[in-house]
Parts: sequence; C-alpha cells; structure tokens
Amino acid sequence: MESFDVVIIGSGPGGYVAAIRSAQLGLRTAIIEKDKELGGTCLNIGCIPSKALLSSSHHYAFAKTEAAKHGIRIDNVALDLPTMLTRKDKVVKALTGGVRGLMKLNKVSTFQGTGMITAPGKVAVQGAEGVAQEIEAKHIIIATGSVVVELPSMKFDGDVIVSSTEALSFPEVPKKLLVIGGGAIGLEMGSVWSRLGSEVTVVEFLPRIALGFDLELATALQKALTAQGMRFHLGTKVGEVKVENRRATATATKGDEQLTFGADKVLVSVGRRAFAEGVGADKIGVELDDRKRIKVDEHFRTNVKGVYAIGDVIAGPMLAHKAEEEGIACVEMIAGKAGHVNYNVIPGVIYTHPELAGVGITEDFAKEKGMKVRVGKFPFRANGRALAAEDVDGFVKFVADAENDRIIGAHIMSPAASDLISECVAVMEFGGSAEDLGRTVHAHPTLSEAVKEAALSVNKSAIHIGNR
Repeated sequence: MESFDVVIIGSGPGGYVAAIRSAQLGLRTAIIEKDKELGGTCLNIGCIPSKALLSSSHHYAFAKTEAAKHGIRIDNVALDLPTMLTRKDKVVKALTGGVRGLMKLNKVSTFQGTGMITAPGKVAVQGAEGVAQEIEAKHIIIATGSVVVELPSMKFDGDVIVSSTEALSFPEVPKKLLVIGGGAIGLEMGSVWSRLGSEVTVVEFLPRIALGFDLELATALQKALTAQGMRFHLGTKVGEVKVENRRATATATKGDEQLTFGADKVLVSVGRRAFAEGVGADKIGVELDDRKRIKVDEHFRTNVKGVYAIGDVIAGPMLAHKAEEEGIACVEMIAGKAGHVNYNVIPGVIYTHPELAGVGITEDFAKEKGMKVRVGKFPFRANGRALAAEDVDGFVKFVADAENDRIIGAHIMSPAASDLISECVAVMEFGGSAEDLGRTVHAHPTLSEAVKEAALSVNKSAIHIGNR
C-alpha cells in the first residue's frame, strides 16, 4: 500500500494548486481525480471554456458592429460555430494538459478514479475498471468542489433545458434562449449567444441582476447589456418549464402579471451547491452545515483528525481563486507554516462586455449598516485610453472609511475590470488609503488612470472631472 504525507481528492483549482504547493514544501503528495482530465469544473466545463467563447463571440460582434467605426471594413461577416467550438476545446485541452505536466514536474502522484475515505488516514480509489486501490495518507484534503443546482420544476434534459455545461456546446445558435438567473453564469453565457445572434431573455427572481455586486454598477451593466440586445425581466418568478417537440414554454409571474416565454433552449443558472457526496465524509463522521457544506476551522481542519476541506465544498464564495488560496494556505499550515487567506479582499468578476468587478464593501451595504464612508467615482468617458479605444461604458467607484480614508470597497465596470481590480485588491490587502492609491504614479494613457482618479475623487481632488 502506497503511503503519502498529503492526499488530495479533486483536481480543480483548489486541489491541483494545493498539490503543487504541498510538493514544493517537500511533502509526498498524491491527487485523485474521477474524471479523465485534471482541472475540475473550472478548466473543463466552467471558467476556461466560457471565457474562450466570450473572447471569440466578442471578436465576432466587434467585426459585425464595431470595426467600421475604426475604419475597418469587413464585408459579409459570417459565423463558423464549429470552428469556434473547436478552438474552445483546444484551449481547454492545452490548460488541462498543462496541469498534468505540472503534476509530473512537481512529482505529484496522480490517481484516476473516485476517491473515498474509508477511515482516517486511508483512501480507496475506485478506478474505471472497477478495481479499487487503497492508499494511506497522514493528511487528506477534500477538494471536490460544487455542482449546478437543479430545480424540480425544470429538470435538466441535456437538450432543451440545460445547465451551463451544455450551453458551452450548442451545435447551432438557438433562435431564442431563455436564461433563468441573472448571476455571473447566466449573464456570461447569455452574452455569448446574444452576440452570436440569439434572442436572449434573462429572467431573474430578484429585482436586480448581479447580486453581491454594487447596485449602481449592476444597474449600469444591465443597461449596457440591454443596449447589446439582451432582454431582462426582473422580480419575475418562473413556475415551470414544459417541453414539447423540442420547444420550451416557461410560465412566470411578475407581481400580479402572468408571463409566458417560448424558447428553443432554456439555460437554468440559479447557482451551485457544494458537492461532498461519495467521498466518504459522512461515513467517517465529518460534520456538515445546514447547506451540506463541510465544516472546517480556521486551519481548514474538519472535526475528524487528519481530514481537511477547501474550496466550493466549504463555506464562502464559490470562486476558483478563493479555492486556490485556501489550498495553498491549507498545505502550508499542514507543513507548519503560517498560511493565510484574507476573505475581506476576494474579488468577484462577471466577464461580460463591459466586465463588472468588485471587492470589499459596497456603497449599498455601507448605507444599510450605517457606516460612515466617503465615495469616489470616475467615468471611463473621461479617460483618454478608453476614448481612443471607443470603449467608454462604465466607471470606477471606491468606498473609503470616512475616518481614516482606508479603502474598504472597490468596484469597476469596464472592458478591463477583471485586470484593473487587482490593483485595488493589492492596496486593500496592505490597508492602503484612497490617498495612497491616488498619489501613486500611473502610466499615461492607460485605463488604470481611471482607478487613480476615482481614488483621488474620494477626497474631492480628481483632476480630470469636477469634484462635488
């Protein structure tokens, strides 16, 4: 029986990053993955393929509607969907192959099969051939991630009523796509197919889209997506979806109003849930919370000695970068080092065009809690680089503590928001103030100057807009 210092069940961003860091720290490490490819949901059917399609569909939309503004004439623009999907698959293959290469480079033993904890310190790996192999481990990390939530009134059939997995590979552009859920996944996949020619309608139960993000920016994003052709029905509850002759009909209520939506495809994207089933956690007495997530302490330890959990399977935002940081911190603590995750500065991003990004406290939250804050904003319409690119939708918004000027929230809507937010995260990680950021030299002309100006605006000292 092979023996390891650390065995990780699940090879998503949390699992494979934990494996690499564990090996770097000199621990004999193994990783178990039930699927053929490493990388988990993120690399195979989530973050990466969706971003590949978002990129390709943006290029297509630019060629059709924006290129002429730049003096570029492109006649007879046509969509080659099979090539676009093939490119997406190639991107995924390159990255999953890269993860496998990193396992070899760091001498991490890889087991393909379903990992089940049979007792503290022991894991059985059930291979595809049905042969079970048992391995020993001083420390076991559960990193099995999450799965999509399925609603009883609209169960997935893989054809008409689908999850985000199937929405990545529609063989043809649906004439009408109904998206149930106005969160990141629904907005991103809705954007992809809208750009490619689908009539996309988003139905959201809440009175807003992008829950968790700053309301002012979320409202601005909805306006931008509406201008691109997407339709929104907010405060609307879908009762059921019926399928007949491969066409869907959804019935919904909006206050006292009864609504009916017809669609070729229905994407149900109402969230994800922790996936702890089948790993044996219940059999050895690992405690779960009321949402079936694994309970851990500040060191990611469960109540069973030698068993840990990270990522989507525990409490907190279901984000790949959150899982990565937890994986690193967990194995560093196992190795006797001071691992660290600052949960107050984990950014969230919606990768539409423009993108929406945020970290920390929103202005709405601050008002609700009666916090004394100052807010600074700067629009990209006043930014030279954005004007040069003719991509001016959006703005930067900071929320700072009114007493000490410390930045406690940063929110950006911009085509580059996912990159620009990182500067804000870094300043917040070190407890920086709006003045600190505002007095930092930024190259000109760049989109990042809007971040600088918004920080200056907190104290009414922005240069390129009026200060009130």
